[in-house]
Amino acid sequence: MVERLVPDGLWELFQRVVPEVPTRPQGGGRRRYGDREVLAAIIFVATTGCTWAQVPPVFGPSGATAHRRFMEWSQARVWAKLHRLVLDELGSRGELDWSRCAIDSVNMRALKGGNLTGPNPVDRGKKGSKIHLITERTGLPISIGISGANLHDSQALEPLVRGIPPIRSRRGPRRRRPAKLHGDKGYDYDHLRRWLRQRGIRHRIARKGTESSKRLGRHRWTIERTMSWLAGCRRLHRRYERKAVHFLAFTSIACTLICYRRPTK
Repeated sequence: MVERLVPDGLWELFQRVVPEVPTRPQGGGRRRYGDREVLAAIIFVATTGCTWAQVPPVFGPSGATAHRRFMEWSQARVWAKLHRLVLDELGSRGELDWSRCAIDSVNMRALKGGNLTGPNPVDRGKKGSKIHLITERTGLPISIGISGANLHDSQALEPLVRGIPPIRSRRGPRRRRPAKLHGDKGYDYDHLRRWLRQRGIRHRIARKGTESSKRLGRHRWTIERTMSWLAGCRRLHRRYERKAVHFLAFTSIACTLICYRRPTK
């Protein structure tokens, strides 16, 4: 079970970003469970959507132990670092296509409230959050962010583009700028077009009332598919975490798994 959820390749990358194990005084104390077993338990929670108390004993650590380690690693930004490492591996093999990137968002209800939540205009004003994504041409997420459900999509474009990390390339310097960015009518603002042009990024954003999104969908369907891949992480069907850093951590885990598993299929 542990090897299936955390294959050797993913475990090697994780070892490069996980903080060092604190030294314990000799003579007594409970044995610290290995990071690989705890990581498998966390991925199990992320993919199945179960509660921490429902973590099966087959992993070794209890749900409370996995939850405690999850919070420690989230505070240390381990999940974002792991996602970037996986992107670096893909980029170094030339498996990231920067020619056409796409931006979009998806809403989910926040059952317990918390920070970075807001009234969802498409869910009768109930509290919710948004996941914002930029994906490369084949649909692999390269930049992610979260916000309250009442934040307009257009306000997330600049932070998401700035948030693309410098990713390794097969040849030449690291890259963090798409050649072209596709967006729907939620991003139809002249100041966003000017901002993209100033950074040398071509844009293809649908215009409200003047053109259909159908032709644009010929290239944007990949990000819609990525949203369905995110649904494979059942912990993201609803937001259960009050703290935004923990919700962002589960989002990063889902994106890491998408990027890691995609090339191996």
